[in-house]
Amino acid sequence: MTSATNLDAELTPFPDHTQLPELGNFQKHSQSILLTDSIKPVLQKRHPDGQYCIGQDSGIYWRITDPLEKGAEAPDWFYVGNVPPLLDGQTRRSYVLWREFIAPLIALEFVSGDGSEERDKTPWKGKFWIYEQVIHPAFYGIYEVNKASVEVYKLIGGRYQLLSANECGRYPITPLGVELGIWEGEYQNAELPWLRWWDAEGNLLLTGEERAEKERQRNDRLIAQLRALGVEPEV
Repeated sequence: MTSATNLDAELTPFPDHTQLPELGNFQKHSQSILLTDSIKPVLQKRHPDGQYCIGQDSGIYWRITDPLEKGAEAPDWFYVGNVPPLLDGQTRRSYVLWREFIAPLIALEFVSGDGSEERDKTPWKGKFWIYEQVIHPAFYGIYEVNKASVEVYKLIGGRYQLLSANECGRYPITPLGVELGIWEGEYQNAELPWLRWWDAEGNLLLTGEERAEKERQRNDRLIAQLRALGVEPEV
């Protein structure tokens, strides 16, 4: 005889991952690493003294509240130039605006829900309002993996203006000499529309692993060409 509990379980199957509340972006960690790894050569050239920092899901404190964490926003990825990577010789635990004053050049949010949180303009509470009116990143990007899209806003006259993509479907981040856009491909064992950088000439900025693989393929082609000419290359 089937009990009422078992019958209820049969009639109400366990929800799957699409039905349970989303507690975070599953690809957030990989996406942040991809952005940081590929832009590192650009930032090293821009800051030969190493004076810059990148935050990944790290707090930017903009006011004192109780509890303290309510006075911070934590972009999924942001870059600040001309600041030390360490603070007082210690690894940064957060970025404090009233201590350092320099606003991030760009802040990126990776949407987990429907995007309303990232576009919220409610004064003193909404993310969009806080970035626009208080933290002041020159560029603010909202990336939605499920839509394979990114919106990029530029701070103009104290207000964010939605930028139009260029002919390649990307958004120039002029101070860095790079463009931001969507790349369809495999990274970290996942085939997704990833957020990535390109240089001003339209070349995809590669990760260290991709650069090493490209060099390996170049060497393999060179070896094959030498052998076709009857020359055995030295190993």
